[in-house]
Amino acid sequence: MITISKLTFRRFLLGQQGLWPGRRFRGLDGTTSAINQMRALQLDPLNITARSQEIALYGRVLDFELGHLYQSAYEQRNFFDYGGTLFLYPMKEFSYWRAIMPRTSRYSRMVEFRKNHPKAMDESLASLHANGAMGNRDFMGNGLSQWSYRGRKDSAVALFYLWLLGEVMITTRKGFDRIYDLRERVAPREYDFIAPIKEAEDFFARKTIAMLNLMRAKRFRVGWQEAIEREVTAIEAEKKLSELTRRGVVSQLKVEGSTEDWLALTEDIPLLESLESGRIPKPWRPLESSTENEVAFLAPLEMVSARGRAKQVFDFDYVWEVYKPVHQRRWGYYTLPILYGDDLVARLDPKLDRKTNTLHILGFWLEDDAPKDEAFANALGRGLARFAKLVGAKRVEMKVIQPRRLQVQARKVLKTLLD
Repeated sequence: MITISKLTFRRFLLGQQGLWPGRRFRGLDGTTSAINQMRALQLDPLNITARSQEIALYGRVLDFELGHLYQSAYEQRNFFDYGGTLFLYPMKEFSYWRAIMPRTSRYSRMVEFRKNHPKAMDESLASLHANGAMGNRDFMGNGLSQWSYRGRKDSAVALFYLWLLGEVMITTRKGFDRIYDLRERVAPREYDFIAPIKEAEDFFARKTIAMLNLMRAKRFRVGWQEAIEREVTAIEAEKKLSELTRRGVVSQLKVEGSTEDWLALTEDIPLLESLESGRIPKPWRPLESSTENEVAFLAPLEMVSARGRAKQVFDFDYVWEVYKPVHQRRWGYYTLPILYGDDLVARLDPKLDRKTNTLHILGFWLEDDAPKDEAFANALGRGLARFAKLVGAKRVEMKVIQPRRLQVQARKVLKTLLD
């Protein structure tokens, strides 16, 4: 069992997620490669400057455009979206998901819905058969006497449950609205089959670890259980981990400062060893500037920093405060962590005024030990310029950035790149 430093831990997570030491993907093809590298991309509808998933790709892909995500997912059929917590997954995994999807039929809400609305799901399927792709608004449906968080019509809830069961898929989106069609019309034939259930459960045992890149061993049972939609006992989880270790699929390791055992895919051990020796893996080398030269703003749902991981990995307090009342917010509505080099050093709260094409920085907060020199100011200016171009801003209002000398230098760099 190897032991890695906190620095290696941090760099490995950033590197495996495609965020460090700089952008190594480009354009539409790079968008596909970046999502595959991430293994999953969480989706969210809020669009304050750009959506979380678009900000995630901006941090990884040179020349990324907002349309690239939908092109790759829905036109090229490289990915499909799925789950109560909505993620985009590689289409090549679809057969494993099909093996698990029928288990959602046991959800108490779905059972109750079918009991109270016995024809709704069949009627929704019949409409799709007859009419082709349709969105929620295209269905007449019947109003629900009790409002559901999945819709106000029985057809909306029926479509959602048919999607969970894998009978229908999201074929495209208009804005963020789902457009559904029958699975057989959406999924490429080479992936539209049901994998054997044992193979599927084994796949999800590995993916549970792979999505986090490094996982606490004691969290494996819960993660695997959630992935395969059935109860997993502690004994079964322990046996599965022993089997994966024996097969050479998974390795256990220690992290400096942690008393827990951690899990990684064995195929990733050479990367960890390279980082521990101070070497950057060749496939990670950036195409242009590094995060030392240009900061990146991390998405609110970023795998390396969301759900308490920022504190664990970077000693950086981060909570997405979008659902908090104003008086409970420490920072701002849509605050984003700022990655500089291999560390989170600051945060900012951006908002885009689409009428004037102005990107407003509503708040800016440096960590106590954050750099404030010219090199950081230059990197911040470059990061702001790339972000402004992504969202179509012609101006950036940044008076809140302090200290003043940091603002002045960052503005100088920004102006040069935007003009």
